[in-house]
Amino acid sequence: MMSTVLQQPEQKKRPASRQRVLIVEDDRSLADVLCYNLQREGFNVFTAYDGREGIELARLKKPDLIILDLMLPTIDGLDVCRMLRKMPETRDTGIIMLTARGQDVDQIGGFEAGADDYVVKPYSVRVLLERMRALLRRKTVEQEEPRVEQLERLGVRVDLRRFQAYAGDRSLELTRSEFRLLAALMADPGRAFDRAELIDAALGEDTMVLERTIDVHIRALRKKLGDYAHIIETVRGVGYRCKEA
Repeated sequence: MMSTVLQQPEQKKRPASRQRVLIVEDDRSLADVLCYNLQREGFNVFTAYDGREGIELARLKKPDLIILDLMLPTIDGLDVCRMLRKMPETRDTGIIMLTARGQDVDQIGGFEAGADDYVVKPYSVRVLLERMRALLRRKTVEQEEPRVEQLERLGVRVDLRRFQAYAGDRSLELTRSEFRLLAALMADPGRAFDRAELIDAALGEDTMVLERTIDVHIRALRKKLGDYAHIIETVRGVGYRCKEA
């Protein structure tokens, strides 16, 4: 497995937040360094070194956030992520996937499995911490947001209260980011959103991602929409919009 050099944050230790973080990483030296840095930041950290152990610890500890390596023994990271999304204890838990693979197809695979964010090795602890905090803030907002309405256009329906989407009579298995992205576009049909606006709408204002991440989400979303993919139009030089009619 690729060796990753982690940089320790320069800031002083902050007051303990006691938010629970589960690290699932088979590289013990890397896991130990990451654990040390997160504990310095006040997180309550648990560590698993293979996929099976990670699933069991997630079930028992109910972490607020999971940092999940892609290449794991016993059960690989993608399958672990899928299983976590099916478990009632972790289906809404934030998951950041770590991997040495940075191609779009690998990111799409991670998002389709249910990951909320995707960090490519090597990375700095400072950047990872900010992305963790952004995801934790976004999860808090999601839990507080009332979902009491439905959006429907051109055969596609989004049920905001039940967090479910449909293309015709077919239920769509969307990740949270894909769902929020589709809902944001459908809530304002005809409006051309640039990628920065869609990052804010779908991933949260605090999210630190490249704008091309939105393109990855759009490709995955269109694939899942199938015959209804035409509802999302590309606006050259700008971004994307929901088709009006």
